[in-house]
Amino acid sequence: MSKFYQPQGIQMIGTQRSGSNLLRVILDQSEAIASPHPPHILVTFVPLLQFYGPLDESAYKILINDVVDYVEANPVPWEGISLNRDWIFENSTIHSIFEINRLIYEQAAISKNARYWCCKSMANVHYADELEKHNPGLKYIYLYRDGRDVAVSFKKAIVGEKHIYHLAQQWTHDQQACIDLAERISNNRFFALNYETLITQPEMLIRKLCAFLEIDYSDNMLSFYNSNESKATAAAGEMWQNLEKPIMTNNKGKFHKELTPLEIEIFELLSHQVLTKLDYPIFTALNNKELLTHEAIEVYNVENSVQKKEVLNNARQSDLDRRELQLQILADIKNKVV
Repeated sequence: MSKFYQPQGIQMIGTQRSGSNLLRVILDQSEAIASPHPPHILVTFVPLLQFYGPLDESAYKILINDVVDYVEANPVPWEGISLNRDWIFENSTIHSIFEINRLIYEQAAISKNARYWCCKSMANVHYADELEKHNPGLKYIYLYRDGRDVAVSFKKAIVGEKHIYHLAQQWTHDQQACIDLAERISNNRFFALNYETLITQPEMLIRKLCAFLEIDYSDNMLSFYNSNESKATAAAGEMWQNLEKPIMTNNKGKFHKELTPLEIEIFELLSHQVLTKLDYPIFTALNNKELLTHEAIEVYNVENSVQKKEVLNNARQSDLDRRELQLQILADIKNKVV
């Protein structure tokens, strides 16, 4: 496999459960963009680098092999994309997990003959400095959603934190990182949009995004739910089932009914500054500091652990089974000596 051109990169940033899979499959309908379901390479493998030792040629090849194995075990397969381990090694300018990440996504774009690859690993915002070094001209799409609705979604998902305190902390941390990055990146490489506008004015917003990326808008982008990618993603997990349906234009403000007043108060105590900066209203007086004492947080930590176990215990067995192969790969990495 030779590289006839170098596709440009798009990094989606923000917090999961903000409509990122919806936006991903919309973008993937464009012939100009390859946007496969993310295996979250960086957040998974950066903490594992200690198991590989210095990345000499031998260790780097092992790392490439492990990462590709992990991608190939993704719950949503990368349809039509064959990853070449030798090609990744030969095209690496430096031995780095960030090179592997870029080159894997480049192969996805080359397989589709697309101008762009798009990575939907939202937490990669926390690796922005490294991404900048390895991806010249990388464009960022910052997708954000009312954090209280993000919390509602995470409470039901098989992944992530479950207690409102921890969800508020994570959401605030992620949004602040995106806001800070926007101040360092030129406007022609940074596009911000919110989920609420995406679901209520999708054509207007996607046309603006296409103009930003300098690609053509096509009507089939909003018919994403008919695509093989949407159907495969919906089949791979309960939390993605809505991708088989047209955009749900009323899917906002659910926290008013699904969070308790106490949960809303805890969230707003932690996140009111960022909520306000992103133009979301505050509904509590922000004066009950007893909710954030050391003793209260200790209770939240225990409750969070219990709630995470409950979600896993109640998860569909098929959802758990689809993640088993990746979990086994990670266990094998930790057990081997390089």
